[in-house]
Amino acid sequence: MRKFEVVSPFKPAGDQGEAIAALADGIKAGDKYQTLQGVTGSGKTFTMAKLIEAVQMPTLIVSHNKTLAAQLYREFKGFFPNNAVEYFVSYYDYYQPEAYVASRDLYIEKDASINDEIERMRLSAARSMMERNDVIIVATVSCIYGMVTPDVYKKMNATLTVGETIDVDSIIRRFVELQYERNDAVLERGRFRRRGDTLEIFPAYMEEAYRIDLDWDKVERIRRFNPVSGEILEELDGALIYPAKQFVIPIDSIKNAMNEIKTQLKERLEYFQNNGKVMEAERLKTRVEYDIEMLTEMGYCPGIENYSAIMAGRQPGESPDTLVDYLPKEHLTFIDESHVTLPQLGAMYAGDRSRKQSLVDYGFRLPCALDNRPLRYDEFVDRLDKTVFVSATPGKTEIEQSARVVQQLIRPTGLLDPEIEVRPSEGQMEDIYSEVQKRIKAGERSLILTLTKKMAEDLTDYLSGLGLKVRYIHSEVETIERVEILTQLRQGEFDILVGINLLREGIDLPEVSFIAILDADKIGFLRSLTSLVQIIGRAARNAAGKVIMYADRMSEAMEKAIAETNRRREIQIEYNKKHGITPETVKKAIAEILTRHIEEADGAAAASIEVLKKSYNVLIPAQRKQLIKALENEMLEHAKNLEFEQAAAIRDEIARIKDGVL
Repeated sequence: MRKFEVVSPFKPAGDQGEAIAALADGIKAGDKYQTLQGVTGSGKTFTMAKLIEAVQMPTLIVSHNKTLAAQLYREFKGFFPNNAVEYFVSYYDYYQPEAYVASRDLYIEKDASINDEIERMRLSAARSMMERNDVIIVATVSCIYGMVTPDVYKKMNATLTVGETIDVDSIIRRFVELQYERNDAVLERGRFRRRGDTLEIFPAYMEEAYRIDLDWDKVERIRRFNPVSGEILEELDGALIYPAKQFVIPIDSIKNAMNEIKTQLKERLEYFQNNGKVMEAERLKTRVEYDIEMLTEMGYCPGIENYSAIMAGRQPGESPDTLVDYLPKEHLTFIDESHVTLPQLGAMYAGDRSRKQSLVDYGFRLPCALDNRPLRYDEFVDRLDKTVFVSATPGKTEIEQSARVVQQLIRPTGLLDPEIEVRPSEGQMEDIYSEVQKRIKAGERSLILTLTKKMAEDLTDYLSGLGLKVRYIHSEVETIERVEILTQLRQGEFDILVGINLLREGIDLPEVSFIAILDADKIGFLRSLTSLVQIIGRAARNAAGKVIMYADRMSEAMEKAIAETNRRREIQIEYNKKHGITPETVKKAIAEILTRHIEEADGAAAASIEVLKKSYNVLIPAQRKQLIKALENEMLEHAKNLEFEQAAAIRDEIARIKDGVL
């Protein structure tokens, strides 16, 4: 096994070393659950990387959304350049699941747009786990959804070796079984072609292709090459080719499953007919018989995953195999931002079950579709080996389950948790005006958190009327605008941002030194202990950070949040005094999110949305079509680079242009 090795100019700082040692001791002692409670900006990701290096275990990192998963993937890719760092998230740019709304007699057909690059990365993750142990998988909750069993995936491959004698027709049939498409004109990912005595195949999980030169039935040469330029990259002794799709089933398994599918169809038809549901019976009969015909002739059908339990030989109710089952028995799992991720993991099963039950009840699917499902929370945790929950605000579940809670309170920059004050709500507008004026003079920014969208808009109008440069942001503001607004705040184009839940995990705004929380004493999600601590932590990127809570009473959540912040602050002050550290505001480059620069190296230039729009007349259909195509290329480029917020922004712009909103 190749060893995990962190490549970084940095060494553990502050209390990172103590956290790494304590967690490593827990893993070696056999503790199943531990918690890393690290304050915002304390370098939790670096601690995670060094822990992997210390324990040398294949690792799964679960995040609650694609954007944060992409950020983690990039960071771990940098920390472990010599190991296999893979990315496993939902490969849909757009996904509308199949559903039936009985109250409206509305059937919604499955509709999806698959991101080819993310599909490649998912397949690459499966391949890496088949071939090596030095693997780190960064995943979202899509890791709890069913996949083909590891044993089947391991057997479903084609092996070619230089010097062996093969039956070319059999190899071509094998490629088709592995869901590769034959196209002798164009070689694209997931396709193969034959040109005389040469076979070329572009594995779905790679960025290069294989060229197999034959001398009649003998494999004379195997080379890896660039499918675009044709450049030969490497001479090989052999090639192992895995499936082109995540869900592949051996032909024998499909044939064996036919009888079970027919039996279940017969039983279901009898049930509908006995209960006077003629329409449901006819609907189900038509659909399933079509699927059976497709499976018999092609080995595949749309919605094949709904028959996965039968094809895998699982009993009704039995849990599916997932990404976790591809990991070795001894492995390490990090649940990042566990206070959000764990509830999300727990919620997946019930929602999926409810939707599919309606499809089964009204004759759109056989009951076996219910077993094409995500894992229940208990099934997921039972599959895990050693687990570390990572959060600044771990919940009750994490704390109670953990054998130890390791705290990481010291920031390498020496920054402290912000000062907190509680002030009465009476006269709060005059007080906020005075506070933000101080920050404006210091060249710093301010955030104001309200409870409702209307309040955010009204407060923005009020402050604007006082001559302040202020904007608001909430869920009804388009993605492209949200990205622009946050960038403009950092650039100083305005000084105050008003919103509801601005400070979600992962947003860094080091220019912000003041946060005002209105109605801080109200009971609810937005003013819970977890939310307040997360909000307070977002002011810890600036040395002058300060939070003022406006309230008429002291809620329990406020008391606990203030007490915890003050406790951390005292420890941080003492550490800084002991080591002679002066806190410094985080310096972070302001990314120009909507501008792509010309790259001289390859002569390619990706223009910003605005530049592209000015280059075309959208009132002319041909030019509007060209603009949409150019924006789609830009969107795919962002997605390929895992820049999902930028890709989403361009997607929204494309939708507006298509809808005629200019």
